[in-house]
Amino acid sequence: TSIGGKVAVPHLLPYTASKFALVGLSEGMHAALHKHGIHVTTVVPNLMRTGSPRNAIVKGQHQSEYAWFKLADAAPVLSQDAEKAARRIIRAVEYGEPEAMLTPSVSLASFAAGAAPNFIAAIMKLVEALLPDKPPGPGRSQKGFESESAVSLGTVGALSDSAAARNNEY
Repeated sequence: TSIGGKVAVPHLLPYTASKFALVGLSEGMHAALHKHGIHVTTVVPNLMRTGSPRNAIVKGQHQSEYAWFKLADAAPVLSQDAEKAARRIIRAVEYGEPEAMLTPSVSLASFAAGAAPNFIAAIMKLVEALLPDKPPGPGRSQKGFESESAVSLGTVGALSDSAAARNNEY
C-alpha cells in the first residue's frame, strides 16, 4: 500500500483513495483467510528512494510540482532505501505479521492519524497551502526530468539522481 493509505495526502487524492482501499482489502483478507492458513501482510511504505520522479507525469506548475516531489522522494526522513524496505518486507512475511510499517515516520503518522485526527488534518491543510496551485486552463503534462530547475538540482535532489542511476530510471 502506502503511507497514503493511512494519511490522506493532499494533492494526491485519487492515489490516496486507492491506497486506503488497498489497506482495507488487505486487512480484511488477513482476517478472512487466516482460518485457511493463508497469511496476508499489509505493507505500508513511505516514499521509496528509487529515482522514479524523473519519469513521473507532472501537471500544473511543472518545475514547482517536480521540485516538491523529487525533494520529498529523496529526503532521508520522508523516503527510504528500497533495499532496506525489501529486507523489512521479507521479515514481516516470514513472521506472518499482519502489518509492516516500513519506517518510523510511517508508524508515527499512522498513529497520529488515529490518535489525533484533527492535528493531522491541520498539518495536511498546511501542506496543501504550501504546494503549488494548479494554473487555470487545461494545461499540459510533461515528464519530471523535463521540469528540472535550480531547486530540484540541489544537494537533496542529487540523492534522487543517484538512486535513478542505480535503478536504471534514465
